Amino acid sequence: MWPDCTSLILSHLELDEISAFGLPPFRYPPPMQRTFMVLVLLISLGMARETWAEDAATKGQVLKVLPLLLNLQGHDALSPSLFDRDAYQFYLLQHTNEISGVRYDVEWKAAGVTTKYVDVIVELRAVAGDGSPKLKILAQAERPHHFGHWTSLYLNGADYKNLGSVVAWRASLWSGDQLLGQQQSFLW
Repeated sequence: MWPDCTSLILSHLELDEISAFGLPPFRYPPPMQRTFMVLVLLISLGMARETWAEDAATKGQVLKVLPLLLNLQGHDALSPSLFDRDAYQFYLLQHTNEISGVRYDVEWKAAGVTTKYVDVIVELRAVAGDGSPKLKILAQAERPHHFGHWTSLYLNGADYKNLGSVVAWRASLWSGDQLLGQQQSFLW
């Protein structure tokens, strides 16, 4: 029987001294290794600084918009379950005579804003029964929040019935006359 050559080589060398080709790996001297690590660190910090500068420039944003139909009692669901809410929303779409209005839940955040209040605005484009276009604006002033915050804007009663069928919406966040962020439906 022949001896296993691999086991003879491995017994004389440590595992970290073996490269993929069976030769000892090339090692840079320690000053070169330190220089390389400092270079990688500086490049990483430069890229992170650009990202932080972009984030600081955008002081606010609209994260999510949920248009929810409301029944005659003003509820969007029969139970607190998200699955039940989605199923009930589908039911309300099929039974439009049970709809009393719509609520737009807007999740937003505004960091570093210098004004005392920010305006959460939802603009609605609709088509009336006679085919004429209509525009409705819902707005509410809120205190700025650094983390995500929800605001509910309601359209119900006679305003809901007179508006017609909503075909597009846009939610925006304003600080004075500066636009902080917006989100819109596909048809806006």
